[in-house]
Amino acid sequence: MGKKRVLAYWTCKALKLHVVPLILVILLSSMVSQSVDIDSDEKGSLLLFKSWVQDPSRSLSSWVGSNCSNWTGITCENQTGHVVSINLVNMNLSGQIHPNFCKLPFLEQLVLSQNNFTCPIPSCFGNMQNLKSLNLSHNRFHGILPNTLMRLSQLTELVVSGNKDLGGIVPRWVGNFSTKLEKLALDSNSFLGEIPEELLHLESLKHLDFGNNNLSGSLPDFHQPLVFLNLGSNRFSGTLPCFSASVQSLSVLNVANNALVGGIPSCMASLTSLTLLNLSFNHLAYKIPPRLVFSEKLFVLDLSNNDLSGPLPSKIAVTTDKSGLLLLDLSHNRFSGEIPLKITELKSLQALFLSHNLLVGEIPARIGNLTYLQVIDLSHNSLTGSIPLNIVGCFQLLALKLNDNNLSGEIQPELDALDGLKILDISNNKISGEIPLTLAGCKSLEIVDFSSNHLSGMLNDAITKWTSLRYLSLAHNNFNGSLPSWLFTFEAIQMMDLSGNKFSGFLPDGNFNTSLNFNNRGDISKIPKEQRITWRDLGTKVSIFVSGSSELGFIYFLSSLVGIDISGNMLRGEVPAGLFGLKGLEYLNLSYNFLNGHVPSLEKMKSLRALDLSHNSLSGHIPGNISSLQYLTLLNLSYNSFSGFVPKKQAYLRFPGAFAGNPGLCVESSGGGCDSEGLPVVPGKAFEDDNADGLIANGMISLWIFGLSTSLSFYFGIFTLFCSARARNYILQTKV
Repeated sequence: MGKKRVLAYWTCKALKLHVVPLILVILLSSMVSQSVDIDSDEKGSLLLFKSWVQDPSRSLSSWVGSNCSNWTGITCENQTGHVVSINLVNMNLSGQIHPNFCKLPFLEQLVLSQNNFTCPIPSCFGNMQNLKSLNLSHNRFHGILPNTLMRLSQLTELVVSGNKDLGGIVPRWVGNFSTKLEKLALDSNSFLGEIPEELLHLESLKHLDFGNNNLSGSLPDFHQPLVFLNLGSNRFSGTLPCFSASVQSLSVLNVANNALVGGIPSCMASLTSLTLLNLSFNHLAYKIPPRLVFSEKLFVLDLSNNDLSGPLPSKIAVTTDKSGLLLLDLSHNRFSGEIPLKITELKSLQALFLSHNLLVGEIPARIGNLTYLQVIDLSHNSLTGSIPLNIVGCFQLLALKLNDNNLSGEIQPELDALDGLKILDISNNKISGEIPLTLAGCKSLEIVDFSSNHLSGMLNDAITKWTSLRYLSLAHNNFNGSLPSWLFTFEAIQMMDLSGNKFSGFLPDGNFNTSLNFNNRGDISKIPKEQRITWRDLGTKVSIFVSGSSELGFIYFLSSLVGIDISGNMLRGEVPAGLFGLKGLEYLNLSYNFLNGHVPSLEKMKSLRALDLSHNSLSGHIPGNISSLQYLTLLNLSYNSFSGFVPKKQAYLRFPGAFAGNPGLCVESSGGGCDSEGLPVVPGKAFEDDNADGLIANGMISLWIFGLSTSLSFYFGIFTLFCSARARNYILQTKV
């Protein structure tokens, strides 16, 4: 029963809900009466508590009269009317706690979690000596754990997680104040120092959570059979112990994001009850020992972001028809050699991350046998060969990330079978040929990055079927022909990068009002300054959140600038006026083309932060209202045919070099005359004479001026894995 209760509560924490442990529910239900009156003295204490609390949601408005059953969150003993349980979880309460609240001598359970209390933990809580469960998590309690809590000798659960200003040295008494303590959760606070020695020997302890603090010292071994141990995101050092006292009980072990060194001891395979193991973000090194083979109960294994080397293990976990690994993350290490065929025998696998290693050889053709796979990330290796056709066997695939390898061949038309695919990134490879028309079948695509390959041909109508498209990069390929009229008609598009190709003709004067992002970004002044992207951070980042029940689900978040980049092509003619009327656009790069005509008013582009129209043949006056664009950080209008006078009052001095190479332009200097802004070359001449050099120069502009990244960075942030058959739910934090 103890094991089930610990796991059940972990489920509730992941969902930010509180569920009374089953045994306590049974005890309380036998004591509760629907019509008992609250003890008069204890009623007075509760009303004083209410008088000090801010309750904007009126959660405590039912605290009137004397009938206990009418009082929200209050449970009374059915004979005496004594209050035995208070559960005020997530009621939007805030403020201070009245001292008389502690005058509830028969209270056994107190839950104030997920509110906004802003005081130290009252020392008088130590007077409620019948307490068995105390949960103050996810508030704004501050200070230290009061020593008076050591009087709570009946306590089985102490949970004070998520109070970031609560900390100090972990008091030694937490390890011996209650011989009945089964759960201690002090995670996501500011505790310092080492884990008290007494806690390592507390026999009753089953669930210990010290994650996300500032604890230090060598990672200790524990001498009791733990079920759950989270020491992640601290500053522990030393090597991994074997946790020998917990070989048959330990189900969850998270020591990620510390400073652990040495190898992974093969004795960890003796932890036969492990379902989740997270050793990521440490300094673990050496090869994975061949005897390190986990049981079929393990369903999450994360060894990412270490210094592990040698070949990938041919067998890492036992698998059966009904159980086995759901998630395997070995990314960001120094594994070498080929991907072993044994990985394709992990039949239950739903997420595979092998990115940022030194892997060579071809992608195993039998990867298509993993029919439950939802996410494949093999990026940033040295894999060769073509994308195996059998990968379409992974028909549930939602994200395929193969970028930054040495893959060649063509995009197979049969990939249209992956009709649920949302993210497809094959950038920075040597893939050639055209985009197959059959890819119209991948109608769920939202993130597509084909950049930096050898793709060619014209843009075909297959792309129009990707109606949910949010990010499209075809940059640095050999695409040619005219830009289609449907180019700017994607309703959800946020970033479009067609730079560094051979597109010719005119910019399509289409319906620029279709994209919600291009037109309805809103006032970015409402975004907190600390959340705004600086020019050095321009680019695209993708966050993936995987959650689900029974199987891994999939959610991702795209946080990029809203932008268009069509630089480094051979486009001519005038820029459509509608393109300069997109009030949501933050980034626009049309440099290194043969565009001409005037630049209209930019006053509608309120969100604009980066504008590059350099190396074209644009003429006329500089728009006088550019300086009024308060978020504009980068401006480059150099090497065009602009003319006229640019007065100092327009504040262009904050854009040095922005007007170089416009011989007919007079930029007012500090002395009142004209300031020469560069050599009087013919605009666009450098690009016309040496196309390759122009592309290189444009690449430098993208990198150094705009910081535009054509690769997607995946952050495999929070996994919430539900396993309904085993009634478990865990959180895993990892970065891919």
